[in-house]
Amino acid sequence: MKIMSYNTLFGGFDDNDGRRFEAQMNLINEVQPDILLAQELKGYTENGKKRLFKMEESINMRGFIAPAVHTGQNTGVFIKPNLKPSSMEIDSEHFHHAVVIATLTIPGSAKPWTVISAHLCPFGSHVRLSEAAYLINYADDNAFTLVAGDFNSVSPYDPDPAGIDELPSRFRARYVTPDGTTDTSVLRTLYQAGFIDVANKLGGHNEPTVPTGDFKGAEFVPFRSDYILATKSLAELVAAYSVIKTPLADMASDHYPIVAEFNV
Repeated sequence: MKIMSYNTLFGGFDDNDGRRFEAQMNLINEVQPDILLAQELKGYTENGKKRLFKMEESINMRGFIAPAVHTGQNTGVFIKPNLKPSSMEIDSEHFHHAVVIATLTIPGSAKPWTVISAHLCPFGSHVRLSEAAYLINYADDNAFTLVAGDFNSVSPYDPDPAGIDELPSRFRARYVTPDGTTDTSVLRTLYQAGFIDVANKLGGHNEPTVPTGDFKGAEFVPFRSDYILATKSLAELVAAYSVIKTPLADMASDHYPIVAEFNV
């Protein structure tokens, strides 16, 4: 079972320019994920959901969107036709953007999977900690649950991001404590609840996911902002993890997509 998480930067569109969208669709089709968790699907619920339907057709996957009522940066879960959804929930009340929570029947799996596409607040760890408090309710060791997305947070497993002291103070404050040290509290909270960081489990946790080659000099320095976390029983099935770094990924978004594979 191949899982992909991707922050698409405004859904791949710059106003009406869809060149990044087309690049993203090519990337997704190259990876061929069974489940795609996507963030920043801006405009995907507008104009009769034309962008959503275009994406579904382009990648042959069914999409479930959580509208981010305050920011417009929607999250989504996309699944291959052989996977069957049994429930879907949306939470835009307790999150800066929104999360979509889908429970799926997976062929060959002993249990249903719950997958959560999350995009935590970019502006401060105090808000992200509040968001994490709602995610930890899904950290049941015996359930097959996966949370993935852009957490805008540094992991305690990773080194301090190089150059963070050189960021403008309004951006640096997003990632440090009041005394100026790197803030890892959000991921620590999720780990303490029982979520397993699959990149760390497989030794891929030192690979940054932002910024991509064409988006350097933006609001962040290189660090791992995107994560795939799994409950204990599901993490036991993880077999591979990678960050997709290609010339196509460099221009398609400011985040690199991440992929994990699970034995089912």
